[in-house]
Amino acid sequence: MKFKEKFRYFFKTLLPWSWAEWLVFTVFFAIYGALASFIALNYRIVFDDRIPWDAYFSFDNRSIVITGGGFERHPLSNYFFDQLRGLALSISGGNRGEVFRLVLSMCSAFVVSMAVLQVFKYLRNIIRLPLWISILLMTFFGLFSTNILLAFTPETYTYTLFLLCFFNYYAALKLRKEEKIPALALTLATVSVGGFTVTNAAKVFIPVFFEKNLFKNHKTILNALLRMVISVAVFVLLFLNRIDFDVQRIFTKTGEQYEKFSKPKVTPLWDMISSWFLGGNVLFSGFVTRDYHNKKGFEYKALFMDVYTSWMPYVFVFLLITLVVWSVAKNLKNNMVAILAISFAVDIVIHGVLKFGLHTSYIYGGHFVFVYPILLGWLFFAYRYSAKITTVLSSVLVLLMMYLAANNIYRMSEFFHFLNVYYK
Repeated sequence: MKFKEKFRYFFKTLLPWSWAEWLVFTVFFAIYGALASFIALNYRIVFDDRIPWDAYFSFDNRSIVITGGGFERHPLSNYFFDQLRGLALSISGGNRGEVFRLVLSMCSAFVVSMAVLQVFKYLRNIIRLPLWISILLMTFFGLFSTNILLAFTPETYTYTLFLLCFFNYYAALKLRKEEKIPALALTLATVSVGGFTVTNAAKVFIPVFFEKNLFKNHKTILNALLRMVISVAVFVLLFLNRIDFDVQRIFTKTGEQYEKFSKPKVTPLWDMISSWFLGGNVLFSGFVTRDYHNKKGFEYKALFMDVYTSWMPYVFVFLLITLVVWSVAKNLKNNMVAILAISFAVDIVIHGVLKFGLHTSYIYGGHFVFVYPILLGWLFFAYRYSAKITTVLSSVLVLLMMYLAANNIYRMSEFFHFLNVYYK
């Protein structure tokens, strides 16, 4: 393939191309953009120089924007956020006020809209679902609490959501065409995805193990290993360069982070998993307010999610996860589904088994929440010849979506009440 054709193929994969794709992107960017601009222009919550972290739901907006986050979890994100901060400052004239916040938030709204677009492309071009089912799933996905929050939040999760959605779609296209994922693409994905959150780098290599004829002979295996080694080597060199090749710092800081974010809480383990890890990234729970200070005399209020307090949210989460598990079980021989399931399993191990950040796992949705609509799409695909089951599935999805919309709109009204009281 010539360079010009590769260039066109890349942008056709990345950007809206058909009228339906343009419609999906435009609608979501308009909605998310309106939300982001309203919050940025009227409230200080998105960025305030006095607030170091945790103003809402444990997002570290200021820390991420200013430093790119700690190297132990976000090894290369500082390079990106240095540029984003510079862009926002150049547009705002060097001030960190409402225009500065607006640029940061609109970039988030754009990126989340692009993530939704990638999932829509996957549903239409990989699974090849009918348009009405794809739109239904996109509407459901667009109402997720993760998408709503990240649409105005300048955080690593925001950009990770887009990068993982885009890479999964790109890898699926390659596998559908029975092509190998090029070393350059694998390296760029490792550096970008792993650069924002180091544990996500492992997800980039999962599709490689499902390439056609990978285990046919030693040459194809060596080729795959070489591509992965090159990707890891480039990533490690850039990582080490950031910390001046002080390897000991990696082990010290990683140990500190695990100790800090993996301490057991009074909340039962099953409730943290159901309310925050599996559910909180989709369906808002109730909120609790806490008193914080920045160690320099400035006191502020912080908002966190509580566990679910009624039976309805638990039923919602149970039904959603049942559909997801049903999809995986029904499509056991489908490599595309296996890739998504294994990718989700990485997060289950990190948060559910190792309990890293489980007490605030409602902020980690950008790492995995996109698998829900895609796996639901594969479930519809599995029953594409059964009108009865398709009707049942779409009916259940509509009911779930109606409850999701009512709940999340109500919870966002509570969030705005919090903003009006403390962050005008």
